[in-house]
Amino acid sequence: MSKGTIQQLLLITDGCSNQGEDPVAVSSSIAQKGVSVNVIGVLDDDSTEQPMGLSEVNEIADAGNGVSRIVYADALSDTVQMVTKQAMTQTIQGFVSNEIKAIFGHEVKEDELTPETRGEIQEVVEELEETCNLNICILVDTSASMQHKMEAVKEAIDDLVISLHARTGNHLYTIYQYPAKKNVVKELMPWVNDQKSVAKVFPRLAAGGITPTGTAMMKVLQAFDHLPTEGSRGEDSNEIIDQSYGTSF
Repeated sequence: MSKGTIQQLLLITDGCSNQGEDPVAVSSSIAQKGVSVNVIGVLDDDSTEQPMGLSEVNEIADAGNGVSRIVYADALSDTVQMVTKQAMTQTIQGFVSNEIKAIFGHEVKEDELTPETRGEIQEVVEELEETCNLNICILVDTSASMQHKMEAVKEAIDDLVISLHARTGNHLYTIYQYPAKKNVVKELMPWVNDQKSVAKVFPRLAAGGITPTGTAMMKVLQAFDHLPTEGSRGEDSNEIIDQSYGTSF
């Protein structure tokens, strides 16, 4: 089976969108273009209950066929890695499920398969998790309400990049922040696959301003149209694994 490429938009925010496009509608549109939208909502360390603004975190991820989590800042690093992996698994399972449907001519539930077949499917999923190519656009909310959470965000991105290098599959990542002074978003780092570059971003990751989440998401979608073409990843690299498949096993 072709290993293909998974494309993800990872949004890190406190969920307080207050200007621009509806982020839920934008997320649905992005998913239709083959990019899953994963969202991590960051709570204040002294929060005793979930703020109303974070309710949109789950809605954005659901609309974008992605995964969402709401966490305190001190748990952000582990959560970023977990969400990225879980979203990959979800996409791959949907892809494999669709392949099985094409073979059988109908939707196949897990209990319709023999234990041996289920085991083989799980092996395929696990192999693809490790070997598929992965493109991640990281979009960081740096509005005023996120100011005291920036250190946790920086650490989480650094740890995510380290975890990407632990996989055997190829990867690329790019980092954007919003809002920006002249534009809605600002590219902090173009598509790269090394660990050293991310350190250069951290001094520039400053917070302040409004929160146009939906508009920012729409803007950074264009980043996937400008992926590097040099240094081919292999013949399977350009085959995008469709994010819209549902899972049935």
